[in-house]
This record gives sequence, structure tokens and C-alpha cells, in this order.
Amino acid sequence: MDDTLKLACTIVAIAGSVIAAMFLFKKEQKPAMSATEFQPFELTKIDQVSHDTKRFTFKLATPKTRLGLPIGQHISFRFTGADGKGVQRSYTPITGDETLGSVTFMIKIYKAGVHPKFPDGGKMSQHLDGLKVGDSVDLRGPKGHMDYKGRGVFTVKQMRKPLQTRKAKHFGMIAGGTGLTPMLQVITGILKDPKDKTTMSLIYANQTEDDILMRKEIEALAKQYPDRFRFHYTLDRPPNNWGHSTGFINKEMIQRHLPAASSDKSTQILMCGPPPMIKFACLPNLEALGFGEDEWFTF
Repeated sequence: MDDTLKLACTIVAIAGSVIAAMFLFKKEQKPAMSATEFQPFELTKIDQVSHDTKRFTFKLATPKTRLGLPIGQHISFRFTGADGKGVQRSYTPITGDETLGSVTFMIKIYKAGVHPKFPDGGKMSQHLDGLKVGDSVDLRGPKGHMDYKGRGVFTVKQMRKPLQTRKAKHFGMIAGGTGLTPMLQVITGILKDPKDKTTMSLIYANQTEDDILMRKEIEALAKQYPDRFRFHYTLDRPPNNWGHSTGFINKEMIQRHLPAASSDKSTQILMCGPPPMIKFACLPNLEALGFGEDEWFTF
């Protein structure tokens, strides 16, 4: 074999190896989630967070598989009940594409016989509460009406309205209970980008001090990024010498701890929590402070 033929063979071999490597890389980078089909995901870890809240971690296809969930989106869970009927609920994970090989959700368990208005409790959360490591749950996503693109830009798709693009310089956030999870998703998504100068202020409402979820993480982020993120708590039943607010979210609380409405609509308010909190504590007070419908979004 002459030198020219040897060189040609070498080039072909190298090219073949590169193409194969690119194919394998592309295959490995396929995201875990499907927006059209439910897929089973194995439960690998369960952590007790509080008396009624747990963290559930599910394994993705490979240790290098990314989730494939845009910031601001959530994931549907599905199971079939004993009566043969399907049950679906949506949850926002507390990990995202930065965590390869797994996804973790923080979910409050609504047990039967606890709340008089909901005597049967939460069907999905009780189902998850009964699972063991090694069991599987059907998941599908992404889904949702908000998609944070980065550096303050996000889209909102509301029913019977065209897709709207908004630009925020400041996010005010109001969360109740496990409504923290989509806020945390946005907060961490923004903070991990040093070029994203969007600032964030969070009011987080709970019943008791023990109900404050991800407290260490919230306070660590505020300490690490004091110019970009701050927080404030309010409790219905606070302990003695409580240093934050007490009671329901009100106009004065929002005015003091969240950024004010701006003429260019660059202050955007994100909300997630129990419907009564949104309807009676948040929206009327935001309107009184000069915010309009295109300056807030409810997960």
C-alpha cells in the first residue's frame, strides 16, 4: 500500500471515528422528558423534609442524561387508582438540567381525614407517599405557561391569548407552602448565570416555622448573592421573638418587601400558592399598589 493510499485510509478512519463520536454524544444528550408521552421513571431516594413534606428523587435514563425542562415549566405525574381511573397532577422539580442523571421533587402529602374541606386528601400525594424505592411513576413534560429564556426575558401563554414576551429587571415573588418550588427554579436559574442581572425578592408564607421548606438553601442563596436575591418570611403561628412578619400577606408587606410597580413594566410579580392566598391576599393588594394583569404571573 503506497503512502497516498495509507493517508487516505487514515483520514477516512479518523472521519468515521469523529462521526461516530458525534452520533453517540448527540444520542447521550437526548433529554429525559417527552412532552407527548408518559414514561416510567424509577424512584431511587425518599427524604423526609418536614412532618408532611417529602423529597422524591427519580433516576433518568443514564448518569449523563439531562432532564430537558425549561425554567418556569413543570412535569405531569400519572397513576391509575384502585377504581381504574387515571389521576394526574403537575409538580415543579427542585433540580433542573444542571443535575445530570436524576430529578428531585419536593411534594407535600395531603392525607385523608385531616382537612374538613378535603376529606379524601390528595390522591396523587398519598399515592407517592405509599411508594418505595425501586417503584416507578409515569412522568410527562415539559408543560406550563411560562418559559424563562434568560436575562430577564420570559414568555407567557395564557388561555385564548397570543404568546406574550415580557422583560423583567426585577422579580417580586410570593409563595405559599410548596408553592416555593417554581420560585426556587427561577431563582437558581437566574443566579447560575453571572450575566443575568435580574434581581429577585421573595415573600414566603407558611403556617409555622417548621413548615418553611428549603430554608437553608434560601438563606444560603441570599447570603451568597446579597445584591441579586433577598427574602422575607411570614407565618400564621410564629414562635416567640420571631424576626419576620406575622399573618396573611397584605398590602404593607408587599410594599415593604417587594419591588414597586414600574412605568415600563420591568417589575414582574410571580405567584404560587393556595388559590385563596392568590385570590384574596395577593391580587387585590397588587392592584392597589399599581400592578396590572400583564405585570404578574401565577404558576
